Amino acid sequence: MPLMRYGWEPQLGGGEGRAPRRGYRGPSTPPNRPLEDPVPVPLGEDVLALLRLPSTCYIATTMPDGSPQLTQTWVDTDGEHVLINSVESHQKTRNIARDPRVAIAVADPAQPASYVQIRGRVVRVTTEGAAEHIEALAQKYLGGPYPWFGGRDQVRVLYVIQPERISSPRG
Repeated sequence: MPLMRYGWEPQLGGGEGRAPRRGYRGPSTPPNRPLEDPVPVPLGEDVLALLRLPSTCYIATTMPDGSPQLTQTWVDTDGEHVLINSVESHQKTRNIARDPRVAIAVADPAQPASYVQIRGRVVRVTTEGAAEHIEALAQKYLGGPYPWFGGRDQVRVLYVIQPERISSPRG
């Protein structure tokens, strides 16, 4: 059987192949966007409580070639959005500028196997209040001032994320 027959792609390991995803245009082209804006979902009380703890958090963004980029980070909330603080020059900031869709996993610090997954969009990236916010996060996570790992000349940014889907493996 030829490798490319009737639009099928070969599987790794010499398998028969698989049908391409509907609407898929290759790794460097963003997937089709919905015609309407996604519906935001509220953060439940249990999720808000988890975001207010010094919880382990991972944020996934999409690289220009379509591959995932994953970063462990600190997390917070304003009661409506998920807040993540970063540095303007980091790769995830460039990824978000190109494609604002993100996925977040937040684990309970007391039970790391208990976590929530949040998918959403970054609706705002701002420097306003970001330096003060990282100091507040340092108090929450470290119990002291932020050590400014990359130096005080870094430009801090705050990602404001609107949740669109929240799930947990434990319901």
